[in-house]
Amino acid sequence: MTSPDVIIIGTGVIGSATAFELAKAGRRILSLDRNRAVGHGSTAGSCAIVRMHYSTRDGTALAWEGYHYWRDWAEHLGLPSGTELARFVECGCLVMKTEANGRLEKHKTYSAALNCPFEEWDAEAIRARLPIYDLDSFAPARRPDDPDFGRPNGRHLDGAVFWPNAGYVTDPALSAQNLAAAAALHGAEVKLGAEVTDILRENGRVKGVRLASGEEIHAPVVINVAGPGSAAINAMAGVTDEMTIATRPLRQEVVHVPAPEGFDFEAHGTIVSDSDIACYCRPEKGNHILIGSEDPPCDDHQWVARDTGYDSDFSEQWRVQALRYAQRVPTLGIPSRMKGVVDLYDASTDWIPIYDASSLGGYYMACGTSGNQYKNAPIAGKMMAALVDYCEGGADHDADPLQFTLPNIGETIDVGFYSRKRPINSESSFSVLG
Repeated sequence: MTSPDVIIIGTGVIGSATAFELAKAGRRILSLDRNRAVGHGSTAGSCAIVRMHYSTRDGTALAWEGYHYWRDWAEHLGLPSGTELARFVECGCLVMKTEANGRLEKHKTYSAALNCPFEEWDAEAIRARLPIYDLDSFAPARRPDDPDFGRPNGRHLDGAVFWPNAGYVTDPALSAQNLAAAAALHGAEVKLGAEVTDILRENGRVKGVRLASGEEIHAPVVINVAGPGSAAINAMAGVTDEMTIATRPLRQEVVHVPAPEGFDFEAHGTIVSDSDIACYCRPEKGNHILIGSEDPPCDDHQWVARDTGYDSDFSEQWRVQALRYAQRVPTLGIPSRMKGVVDLYDASTDWIPIYDASSLGGYYMACGTSGNQYKNAPIAGKMMAALVDYCEGGADHDADPLQFTLPNIGETIDVGFYSRKRPINSESSFSVLG
């Protein structure tokens, strides 16, 4: 490809979804990634959970819309028969009712308004599905060195809400590769091992990019979908001063432990979000349980200065998360050998993503998406393609934001909700929950 119409920086799941949608629309797409394989940045470390519960209506709408593409993944992609595809496991998601999440009243209101199914579960229903669970309350979340750690507070979890359509994708890197392959069917190209070191500008518009090799690639549209590297790319483009919402890389650890003997968590478990102990979990192959943190105040957020050269070894945080979850599952065995994932999130100020244009003509961003946007990749790609068409057609998205209709659920959302210039959203959970 001698002259692409669009350069996309990043081949993670959202970058690849954006490439797919723009290529389908007839644009010549070149995706760049400094990694040597598609989807091998932060996407590969994703827990790949597809859930519907959010503390904002827009977040709920986008997630409920996104589910439909994972459910119909083969149909969405249109790849040749026999292609290896990422698999969506629809196991449901159980969210414990706590004071911290307002007993899920907002979440239920938004789901009901959008016809997204959910069920009210009492303690008996929770124990029927998860007989390994102890429903004592331990809030607030603590660290193991706190003298009150592991000591029940005298209350009990009395209920939860179950979203039956939730689930997870077994191989997140493969899902990005599926999208890139689908984009290639429409002429999109990928250049790997290509590190962007500058955003080229001319007369108030983006001109293209310069690579570490010195090569310049010109295009009238550049989209920053660089994950934890997004802040550095925005700085190259000179657009950070106009942003009220910042992004920066956050180091995260995910724990893998075997399920308690006698209970097949892979077959009979579910995703669980439990703000009482500030953990979430999901089934993992081999009858293991994957445990992540919901970022309680007692933990130090491990912000890192750069998205390269960070410590990729497990730390004490691995043990903290395992022991927190063991409060809920007293028979949990915690192995001496730490297994799991250490990777970076691309987190925004309020943990709600930025899907936006910028004051630099032709320069767009899909940033701050880590931790809770994997599930939205297919619809985020469609929305970014619509945003490019809208702005390149002469519209001023800042003054008159794009109104975008979600095809499957029929809801129209104001894409200005995801503006780089928005006020910090007070309805956010200010955590991985979004």
